[in-house]
Amino acid sequence: MSNRMLPSAPPEAPKLNSRFWPWLARVLLRLSGWRLLGELPNEPKLILIGAPHSSYWDGYYGLLMKIGLGVDINIIIKREVLDGPLGIFLRPIGMIGINRSAALNVVGQMVKRFAEKDRMWLGITPEGTRKKVKHWKSGFLRIAHDANVPIQTLFIDYPTKTFTFGPVVRATGDHDADMTKIRALFSPYRGKHRNA
Repeated sequence: MSNRMLPSAPPEAPKLNSRFWPWLARVLLRLSGWRLLGELPNEPKLILIGAPHSSYWDGYYGLLMKIGLGVDINIIIKREVLDGPLGIFLRPIGMIGINRSAALNVVGQMVKRFAEKDRMWLGITPEGTRKKVKHWKSGFLRIAHDANVPIQTLFIDYPTKTFTFGPVVRATGDHDADMTKIRALFSPYRGKHRNA
């Protein structure tokens, strides 16, 4: 396998302050056979959406990709995961826990975070769960629109063991039309247990 199994982090991307962890993540990825294809956009702020999300293994390989790139990508996950012992390891690498059952203004909180930072990449699984869903959650579109940041698509494909950076899209404010357009981009890809 090529030594350059991961694309280079662009200059504007927020960087991790470590050399060891990216090196270790790249070693583990090489051993697993997973690859990351495509190019990262040179953007200081963006939302990265990954799908189909059908297994806990997506999180494991996705975390290795994130760390291996050396890019500081904040990831929204269930707060319950951070409340347990895994929180000790996950908080320092950019995990943001949210309470999905409470009536909290998650969109407003994330828009505020974007406004307060010079550089921020935010990762979201738009399905919101590993189960098959008919409708994706539109929070990522509302955050992208209100914070005026682009959306980077990331396709997960288990048959080819690849994560692929797809096109960058912009939220127009017409959430239904945007969602239809974005979901169509993911249709050819297969997760561990299902398609998007």
